[in-house]
Amino acid sequence: MDSTGAEVADSHGGFSLDSTVAGAVSRGFDVFRHGWQTQVGDAFPLPTFSQATTGDFRVRSRVAKVRDVAITDLDSASTIRTAGTPYGYADQVRMYVVRRGIWSLGGVPDRAEHTVRAGQFLLRHGPPLHFGAVPHTTVQILTLPSVAFDPRLRNRSVTESADTAEMRLLLAHTSMVNATVTDLGPAGVRAAHDALIELAKAVATGRFDDAEPELGPALIHAAKIAADRRLADPELSVALLARELNVSVRTLQRAFTTAGESVTSYIRHRRLEEARFALTARSRPPSVAELAAHWQFSDSSHFIRAFKKRYGQTPVEYARSARATGA
Repeated sequence: MDSTGAEVADSHGGFSLDSTVAGAVSRGFDVFRHGWQTQVGDAFPLPTFSQATTGDFRVRSRVAKVRDVAITDLDSASTIRTAGTPYGYADQVRMYVVRRGIWSLGGVPDRAEHTVRAGQFLLRHGPPLHFGAVPHTTVQILTLPSVAFDPRLRNRSVTESADTAEMRLLLAHTSMVNATVTDLGPAGVRAAHDALIELAKAVATGRFDDAEPELGPALIHAAKIAADRRLADPELSVALLARELNVSVRTLQRAFTTAGESVTSYIRHRRLEEARFALTARSRPPSVAELAAHWQFSDSSHFIRAFKKRYGQTPVEYARSARATGA
């Protein structure tokens, strides 16, 4: 392999682990450490963990590296506690996003320098600290190059609510990166990395740079998640989604258009899809009028036309054929 190929191969990696299943606990930490050493590498050295942690390492984890950014997801069924902080770290920023439980840094939980609870995140620049978590804690840790951040963050720690539009965008993107990192080519690695940096900067500054083209996929992903939660809501609209994600309507529409779809088309297609599923229900399927009302079509005729255009059959014809084939 030439030097360029080696550089590309080393620029990203990832692995998953579930040591909560029977038979995996005894070797769980060794598998985790091996995955980290081979897929993440020396730029992100692991701390020393307590003997109790290495002996009872019951976690579900996903780890991804994209150039100089590392994403670590931990869902722990056991206590996690470090016994020593690592040396050799470059100048880095760490972000801890806690979804469940308590994450502590700098000491034991009742005397911790920082305590991050569910629904919060801690953004910190400075040398690594001891950390620990009680059982049933779910946390995402992002390690990022400090050069990308405002110099005012230097040697500071900030704890804030994780329920912001910027954080939802960041978490949507890290989920996409975790799912695709091992398959990305050089251009994909570069785009994923740049979007991670820009979204993390948006969280840190409280602003969203909607002119950054690399953010489009994460914005679309977050918008689809938000829309799917409210498909039956008569208030669902492009404007509502834009407000929830703290971007302009134009920015949201432009992101979808670049991907070859409009926001309104996505909402309409998802509503039709849910209506189609309802037509195949084993119990009494809803009437056409009920489906039209529930999925926010103006009337039955409009719903029937949209359904036939999408699936080539009217709702009644589709339900009849589905029953005939046992679908």
